[in-house]
Amino acid sequence: MLTFLSRMAGVFDIDLETEDVSDPEDDSCELTVIEPDCVPTEEVELTSESVNRDSERVGPDCFELLTVLGKGAYGKVFQVRKVQGPQTGKIFAMKVLKKAKIVCNAKDTAHTRAEREILEKVRHPFIVDLLYAFQTGGKLYLILECLSGGELFMQLEKEGIFMEDTACFYLGEITMALGHLHSNGIIYRDLKPENIMLCQQGHIKLTDFGLSKESIHDGSITHTFCGTIEYMAPEILTRLGHNRAVDWWSLGALMHDMLTGSPPFTAENRKKTIDKILKCKVNLPPYLTIDARDLIKKLLKKNPAQRIGSGKGDAADIQKHPFFRHISWEELLNKNVEPPYKPQLHSEEDTSQFDTRFTRQTPVDSPDDTTLSHSAELAFAGFSFVAPSVLESLKEGFSFEPRSRHVRRHNSSPRTPVSPLKFSPAGPFKSSLDGEPDLFSPTSPPAAPPPVPQENGAASQPIKTPSRNKKKKIHRR
Repeated sequence: MLTFLSRMAGVFDIDLETEDVSDPEDDSCELTVIEPDCVPTEEVELTSESVNRDSERVGPDCFELLTVLGKGAYGKVFQVRKVQGPQTGKIFAMKVLKKAKIVCNAKDTAHTRAEREILEKVRHPFIVDLLYAFQTGGKLYLILECLSGGELFMQLEKEGIFMEDTACFYLGEITMALGHLHSNGIIYRDLKPENIMLCQQGHIKLTDFGLSKESIHDGSITHTFCGTIEYMAPEILTRLGHNRAVDWWSLGALMHDMLTGSPPFTAENRKKTIDKILKCKVNLPPYLTIDARDLIKKLLKKNPAQRIGSGKGDAADIQKHPFFRHISWEELLNKNVEPPYKPQLHSEEDTSQFDTRFTRQTPVDSPDDTTLSHSAELAFAGFSFVAPSVLESLKEGFSFEPRSRHVRRHNSSPRTPVSPLKFSPAGPFKSSLDGEPDLFSPTSPPAAPPPVPQENGAASQPIKTPSRNKKKKIHRR
């Protein structure tokens, strides 16, 4: 019970934003309130209901399950509709994790908490937004914006390889997202096509922060062996310590994948792939432009100190590279640049961009009666969260299961790096506000560039690229 005064003799301003860095011995202070005689008082019991009257209480019953979007070792991702409270009727993605499986390993527990904290902290146009987080006795729930365009992996699989202007658009948005994370002391560590989602307008969003690491600023290093082998930097593989430069290596591997059909170093097994990453030079096809070749080589420097982006400039150094010379970074950040591909969606609930192995399953959030110890429950204290603002209706999904990629090929040489109507020598990307036709629409594909003469005078032939399985992330304990 607590007594509240109906009249106060003073008003006190409290700065909730200021971090307390004072010495513990100085924490005490004296506060005097002058209370006039015979002031009527009222007794009020402090309960969660009386203190949190204006805060939204969110739980599994606030959401209707619509479709399964993905399944993993620790749980599932569903497309859901909110059926109670604010934002009723909105479509979200609900990531459900089983506590009992997570608490078996201290690192898994730490990474789960880190993902939740990073998603709360970070707000950026090209990073998935967290709307709510809550828990039950046996499960953790993350409610994320709905990214209905699916994985960039799927689009890359359909196209085989990207033209350089298409790759430039996606790589530009990814670079800005990584730069924002780095400015907040966060390294991503799992950049790959499967973790890059497309919103319904076609812009990218980084998702899945389960392997991200906080508090990595200038001079800081970490040693966890984690990521996806084909995109993993040499310094992670050697376990000598790594920092944010690992994300720029992964960007180089991703750029190579976009423009050639596969990551730069692949082999029939994990050991041989690692050997190639550590020992072999990157081989680039002759059809790549000089700027593309130069950027890939600078991103894939095995010595992180020599890698572009590893200095204090971080993302800014990469943005200055000639490969991005046509980009207006301000326009790109404001989403005023028309994406090269816009998902063909019929409604907010359209899941056509996701794997039918999952979407055909009956969406069921199975009951979990697991009882955790008190110490295990403490690991998830403070997990609940409600976003401070109403966000766009988009979607996030994930999948850990391997998925084969068909042979990726194209019908002509991708030598021409830019589309004439999308670029001009004197200016940046055409803004979507300019009213230019959508050259990348599935109904009106861009004209194929003419074959490029080779040294022997013959026209170039279609390039066949090897298929590869969808890569699994690894996390070495």
